[in-house]
Amino acid sequence: MKVLVVGGGGREHAIVQAVSKSKKVDQIYCAPGNAGIASLAECVPITPMEFDKLVAFAKEKEIDLTIIGMDDPLCGGIVDEFEKAGLRVFGPRKNAAILEGSKAFSKNLMKKYGIPTAGYEVFDSPEAAREYLKTSKYPIVLKADGLALGKGVLICNSWEEADAGVKELMEDKKFGAAGNEIVIEEFMTGREVSVLSYCDGKTIKIMSSAQDHKRACDGDTGLNTGGMGTFSPSPFYTPEVDKFCKEHIYQKTVDAMAAEGRGFKGVIFFGLMITEDGPKVLEYNARFGDPEAQVILPRMENDIIDVMEACIDGTLDTIDLKFADNAAVCVVLASDGYPVKYDKGFKITGFDKFDNKNYFCFHAGTKFDENGDIVTNGGRVLGITALGNDLKEARANAYKATEWIDFKNKYMRHDIGHALDEI
Repeated sequence: MKVLVVGGGGREHAIVQAVSKSKKVDQIYCAPGNAGIASLAECVPITPMEFDKLVAFAKEKEIDLTIIGMDDPLCGGIVDEFEKAGLRVFGPRKNAAILEGSKAFSKNLMKKYGIPTAGYEVFDSPEAAREYLKTSKYPIVLKADGLALGKGVLICNSWEEADAGVKELMEDKKFGAAGNEIVIEEFMTGREVSVLSYCDGKTIKIMSSAQDHKRACDGDTGLNTGGMGTFSPSPFYTPEVDKFCKEHIYQKTVDAMAAEGRGFKGVIFFGLMITEDGPKVLEYNARFGDPEAQVILPRMENDIIDVMEACIDGTLDTIDLKFADNAAVCVVLASDGYPVKYDKGFKITGFDKFDNKNYFCFHAGTKFDENGDIVTNGGRVLGITALGNDLKEARANAYKATEWIDFKNKYMRHDIGHALDEI
């Protein structure tokens, strides 16, 4: 069969890598792809928001399955457009992708259906937000309602910081229309855990857990980023936490969406905080996380095409989802200066040692230059991922592999998985 993957980052490279292992697939396309994806798929110069062009391409090439990797096209309704054209596509429709597209929607959904989350209020005027913040307990969290590349969350330790945060999100529109409304919620403390799942509208199957590192610098300091590294599984996702979440969060979310007439087919990403009062939902995403996909998909033993087709067809209950009894760690190699200002166009060397069995080099921001060399083309450049028998071995392997790669202004965190040292 022919498969089209929409997107061009590290997550999409991990998806393409998983698809390439399927015995059902003999041709992969990726739009727009990147220099790493090009070794596994034919890259097509169409951007993810050009729905008409993507639909026309899928029809022309007689694509059997299209997989949508990114949040923007999902929230924009790309799945609806593919379905209208009679094409098979993996991902939630627009009315279900709102689970990620609007934090106000997701918070209100959790309140209505009794799904544990932080206390919150929603504001559409900066004046009202400021009045509320004058009497709030600090620290407190401000979130842009809409999509903000994973960066529209501010943790404010004082009224002055919160006042500046309201200005940044709602008045200066740092994230554009995403800040037309903001969610102000109580600050939760505990361990953060990411849990991804497959859904077919009624059945949910949980993938392995993971833990992301959002801050740019060592010690969880610096600005929020799209993610500087991750590991899987999380030792903090215990059997007790799993049992609680299965009873009070996962299936209840799928059932709530169905009850609202927004049946969810695709991947739901649960961002969880393990608090003293039990697990609570920090956020939902409507697709694979990045870089969570880079540590979870290499550990999945199922044929990804079987699982995705079961989600589309409503037969996920027949799938026995299996993950290897091992561990994976991903360390992101970024351009120095990310996420603010950085230079691009530097030649990258050292790809030859990666075997795509125990060591993976997932491309996020790369391209070919006019000489055919692979060069940097983004803030997050590569996701260096390694497997191991346990997390500490996987971490050692991943950091060893980061030394194989070289490019000018290479930057990374040196403490991905630091929490493992406390175990």
